[in-house]
Amino acid sequence: MPTVSDSAARGGHRRNGGDVVVETLTALGTSTVFGIPGQHALGLFDALSRSELHFVSSRVENNSGFGADGYARATGEVGVLFLSTGPGALTALAALQEAYATGVPLLVISSQIPRSGLGGARKGMLHQLDDQRASASNVTKSTALVREASQIPSAIAAAWALAQTAPAGPTWVEVPQDVLLEVTHVPPVRTVSAPIPAVPPRAELADAAAALLRSAERPVILAGGGVRRSAGGAEALLRLAELLDAPVVSTVGGKGAIAFEHPLSAASWIEDRFTTELLENADVLLAVGTSMGEVTSNYFTFAPRGTLIQVDAEARVLESNHEALALHSDAALALAAIAERLPERAFDAERSRGAVIAAELRLAVEQRLAGQGLERELGVLADIRSAVPADAQTFWDMTIAGYWAWSAWNPLDGAFHSAQGAGGLGFGFPAALAAAIGTGRRTLAVSGDGGAMYSIAELATARQHNSAVTWLIIDDGGYGILREYMTDAFGQATATELSRPDFVALAAAFDVPAREATLDTLGEVLGESFATQGPTVVVLKTVLRMFAPTHLS
Repeated sequence: MPTVSDSAARGGHRRNGGDVVVETLTALGTSTVFGIPGQHALGLFDALSRSELHFVSSRVENNSGFGADGYARATGEVGVLFLSTGPGALTALAALQEAYATGVPLLVISSQIPRSGLGGARKGMLHQLDDQRASASNVTKSTALVREASQIPSAIAAAWALAQTAPAGPTWVEVPQDVLLEVTHVPPVRTVSAPIPAVPPRAELADAAAALLRSAERPVILAGGGVRRSAGGAEALLRLAELLDAPVVSTVGGKGAIAFEHPLSAASWIEDRFTTELLENADVLLAVGTSMGEVTSNYFTFAPRGTLIQVDAEARVLESNHEALALHSDAALALAAIAERLPERAFDAERSRGAVIAAELRLAVEQRLAGQGLERELGVLADIRSAVPADAQTFWDMTIAGYWAWSAWNPLDGAFHSAQGAGGLGFGFPAALAAAIGTGRRTLAVSGDGGAMYSIAELATARQHNSAVTWLIIDDGGYGILREYMTDAFGQATATELSRPDFVALAAAFDVPAREATLDTLGEVLGESFATQGPTVVVLKTVLRMFAPTHLS
């Protein structure tokens, strides 16, 4: 087995495969890398010391993955993740599932056992998997294995481009330990070509969609996460909505594709029967950048009565849940192509029928919620919103407050990020701290006490990198949403109650300032946290509950 010393000549370093990896990433524009060192990856990490790349060292590989995800969402760059072989690689898969489901561009560079052991040729090697790429195949767009250092630039460039090609997502490149350590004759990498192909709609499909919308009397647009992720998607959506005078409903992932303050915005109360009815009653419903899956369809109760037009860059989701005129396309390109085929007209907010429909929907939702005794929950969301700057990016775990935020949170000028793509716990804090590092702006993470324990070790990461992140932990003594689901279904909850630490004291042990807030002081404490330096924790002990199951009549 090669050792670190094998890759260096006495008297000085000689370039090896690890250097080729780092040089290629630098040439592609990478500035920040996430991960945790491991034995098979030592050559890769040693090469970092000879580069300008900024390395963010997490404490758990899955949190490294969430960090790369949050960094990519916040900055618009590719999130780059270094993983070691076997246990390290496997531990990150849940985070990659979230990025894959949500369409976040990540590039994973994973080490591998030496070439002599690949394919099970030798047994008993440390961290050995029979087929490591197979483990990653369900949560990535592609996997590749390089066997020579000369293959590294092309393999990484191809993965880099594919990660950003609509629909975006994680890609995976493996480099064996010996390839990373061996001296290479490959010249220093200075330029790398990684063109990203466009995914436009077919002209005849754009013609057909425009014809349907031109003749529609009750058009509605459903804007998904694909609109937000598409370059120019929000602008193209707004232009088309105004041309059609069509109300726009945002999915959870599409929240922010159209400003809630716009007259045509019907907000994002996607788990509400009034919203479902609006979508169902459209004579032409244009669904863009959404699979119309479980949450968006209000738990598969949505049944369109009119014609559905579905636009998505992911071909496999088209018509997966409903028959539609299907356009395989990047969202911005499809929206622009349809708009070009419609007659120009100025949008008049005062005479807009679509604006009336959107306003009536939002009022109906507010009135229904007002009768459910949800003053605490609405107050908590309002206090968070008032305390957090309008342009701050927020990251929400799978917790009751996060579920509320899916529908109720107005992102204003900041981006909303949630783990609803795959629904795993522990996303919020590592994603938010990485986003703060990437943008240099304070972010907000919101977790429950159960989800917080998934990423509590990353308080050390936040402290080490002085990340400007505020972490709000809403402590209800257990897995609150599961407690509620089980009680509703079975009359009692089982295995949902948790012993947990004193989060304020625990944060202090990491040298992270922390305060406990009450329902009366939450807004004040959160607001003050945004005026501090470095990481901070706010703990609110309260039990929140969800609004009534609004998919029922």
